[in-house]
This record gives sequence, structure tokens and C-alpha cells, in this order.
Amino acid sequence: MATGVPGLDEVLAGGLPAGRMYLVAGDPGAGKTTLGLQFLLEGRDRGEACLYITLSETAAELRSSAASHGWSLDGIEILDLQSGQGTGRADAHYTILHPAEVELGDTMRTIVERIEELRPRRVCFDSLSEVRLLSRESLRFRREVLALKQALAPSGATVLLVDYRTRESRDIHIESLVHGIFELEHHTIEFGSERRRISVRKLRGSEFRGGHHDYRIRKGGIAVFPRIIAAESRNDYTPQAFPSGIAGLDELLGGGVGTGTSTMLLGPSGVGKSTLASTWALAAAERGERAVVYLFDEGPSTWVSRLRSLGLDPHRHLDSGRIVLSPVDPAEMSPGQFASLVQEQAVSHRARVVLIDSINGYLNAMPAAEFLGLHLHELLQMLNHHEVVTLLVLAQHGILGQGVRSPIELSYLADAVVLLRYFEAFGEVGKALSVVKKRHGPHERAIRELRLSTAGGIDVGGQLTAFQGVLAGSLVFSGGWHEREERVDREEHDGA
Repeated sequence: MATGVPGLDEVLAGGLPAGRMYLVAGDPGAGKTTLGLQFLLEGRDRGEACLYITLSETAAELRSSAASHGWSLDGIEILDLQSGQGTGRADAHYTILHPAEVELGDTMRTIVERIEELRPRRVCFDSLSEVRLLSRESLRFRREVLALKQALAPSGATVLLVDYRTRESRDIHIESLVHGIFELEHHTIEFGSERRRISVRKLRGSEFRGGHHDYRIRKGGIAVFPRIIAAESRNDYTPQAFPSGIAGLDELLGGGVGTGTSTMLLGPSGVGKSTLASTWALAAAERGERAVVYLFDEGPSTWVSRLRSLGLDPHRHLDSGRIVLSPVDPAEMSPGQFASLVQEQAVSHRARVVLIDSINGYLNAMPAAEFLGLHLHELLQMLNHHEVVTLLVLAQHGILGQGVRSPIELSYLADAVVLLRYFEAFGEVGKALSVVKKRHGPHERAIRELRLSTAGGIDVGGQLTAFQGVLAGSLVFSGGWHEREERVDREEHDGA
């Protein structure tokens, strides 16, 4: 049975087994009522009889909440046991009881009578907390829930029981009665929007995707972002060389990066990592393929102007849609939502190149940094299985010498690592790059000079043979004076 919640049916391997009772538990504000409404709206749209039993909100409040999402609850029966006003169809007459003023037995009898009259296919019971308060003891509470379950059995209804509680206040007696358990969590972080995640803790007789799955509540309801499992998309492929179009860079990489592999560009801020990574996006667009650039640290206009200053013009590719710039605000987007967006581009839109600029911004989106490695591993493996060229930019702290260090060690995840460094020579600051790792195919072991200028664009020059300690930032000139003179003459010639 489809839940009506985008992404949740994927977690449930297709939907809920019909005719069973499920517990939806979580903190206030986690979205339990919204989930219940989406479940009933899906049934109404399929022509099924649906019943919402509310003991915690009035029907007017419920309709107001639905209206905030652009929904109408017409066609859904509402049994309002919280207020003194009848609701539902105009021709229906219910006995309206307030749980604080009547015996629990009368309340439950009213519910059972309405269920027998309507024989609904879908029911949302909101909430068990009110019944628990009226029961006063756990034994009676369990008996009333059992009676409700037995009353619903003849109609074959699928039931969501909403319960306001936390993981620490679990009710084992109720959990043993239900067919499945959904736990909704609502976390407030130090800065940025709140984070929400859902987990399926139990689902009898059916497969489901375990673990936590991020979700958001926005206008239109809940959207769940299923946790990526790379093994589900596993396939056999042979990486092919994918050149950047920069001759020296492709020579360093033995012809280019490999399709279905990930490449990390590592170095201090401003050394040219983002610029080099962008050349693969431009190369893909030139071939008529799609490239997606996720910008955590700069805006689209800055990205475009930086490339234009080097003689590259991405505008025609942006206009044609072959390059898609997607700014990401790590304070507002959860890691699960971001991974879902990347997966959609790789699978549905068949992106050839995915550039994440930078991992530092992605790290800020992770509420628990110790899980970033696992999260990225699944994301990169999924992209590899779809033969995507993935570029990762990671900015290191510091500028020169031993002070250069990474905020987190993730180079082991990448199939290739391009290392960029500053160096000082002849009174100038130069830039050097080398390939220190490549799993698929050969690569040069040389250290080459990188030049970025408005006149010459992107140029990866020859090997820095006259210097030692370039990558360490402790430069020693080991060549002769004639080599220095040749360098100066060459620079003057290039300038002319």
C-alpha cells in the first residue's frame, strides 16, 4: 500500500503491507500528523474510504494544518473527539466526547462504532498519548489498543497509530502489538535549520532499508531522502580516459581521469583547485554531455567570472543546460537531501561529470563528522557504478610548509589525488601540481608548474627539475645559475 510520502515507499521496498497496524512515534513537531494526512490523502485519491480519528486536535485545526500545505480534506471522514463540535460529512451525526470528561470505555466505544459503520481502508489514530492518559495503567491501555485492533480487523484497514514520545520513553507493550514501527526524530543544531530523520525500526514480513533517512517538511508535505546503498547499483565497467582539455594536466594523469572514478584536488586556498576541476565540466559540455557543479563556497556569478577571467566562457553551456550550477547552503540542506539530489542527476538526468566544490562545505552539513567518510563512500561508489566522473575539491589549512594540513582525511576514498602547492622562487609565488595517487592506469610522477593568468589562461608547464622540496613548501633551488637565467629569459619572452 503506497504511503503517499515521496521517498518513503522506496525505504519500504514498495510500500506498507496492507491490513496491518503501524506505530508512528516521535517528538512534537517531527511531522507525525503530516505523515498521517499524506497517507490518507493517497488513499482518498485511490478511491478508498479513509478515517482520521483525532483526540489531540480539533477538526478545524486539522483542516487548517492541511490548508497550509495546499490540501483539502474533503472526502476524508474526521471523527473529532477533542472538541464539542461534530465534523465529517454534512449528513453524519456523531457522539462527540471529550477524553477529559468521559470514561475511556465510552470513548473507545464511539470509535469502534464509527469504524464498523464506515469500514475504512485507511485509518489514522491521533494520538495514543491521550488514550494512555485516560487508561491510567499500562494493562488497561494495552487492552484498549487490542480492542481497537480487533475492531479494525474485519474491514482489513491499514492503521497508523500516532504517539507523542521519544526514544527514551518507548512503550514495549504497544510495540509488540503493531506490525511496524516508524520513529521520527527532530534535532536542533547550533546554527542553521533543524534536521529531521526517520527510521523503520520494525516491519514484519517485509524488506525495508534500515538506518536513518533524512526528510524535510515543506509546503506540500514530507519528502524522505532514502539513505544511499551503493551495492544496489553495482555494475561491471572498464574506466575510460576522460581528458580535461589541458594538455599538461592530461599528461600528468596519463591521458585524463577515468570514467566511473573519483578524483580529489587537494591544496591550500586559492591555489587553483576549483579552476582545474571546472575544466572537466567544460570538457563534458563541449562533447554535448551533462555536467553538474555543486557550489558550497561561492556563488554562480563568481564561478562564471573566474573562468571568464582565464579566457573560458561557460555561458553558452549554461544556457543550453549542459552545465548546471547548483548552489548549496550547508546550513539549510541535510547530507541525505544533498545525496538524493546528486543521485537524481546521475540516474535520472544521466550527468557525466559531478563536481563537489568543496568537501569543506559538505563537512559543515554533516551533524556528525565521524560519519562523513561512510556517507561519502556510499555516494562516490554509487556515482562510480553509473560511470560518472566525480571531482572533489578539498581545501587544506595553511599556505606553506608544515602548516598545510587537511581538516579531515578523506583522500583514501578517491581513486586519484591531485596535489597542488604554493612555492617561492626568484622572489615570486609559484604554483605546483602533481598526481600522487591513481588507482586506474598509469600517471606521471613529475611535479609540474601551474600558471593561471588572464593572458595565457590555464597552463600546466614543464617539470620543476631545478627545485627540491616543492610539495613540502621548503623550497631549495638545486639548479645552476644558467637555469635561472633561462627561466627569466623564457618569462620575458612569454610576456612579450
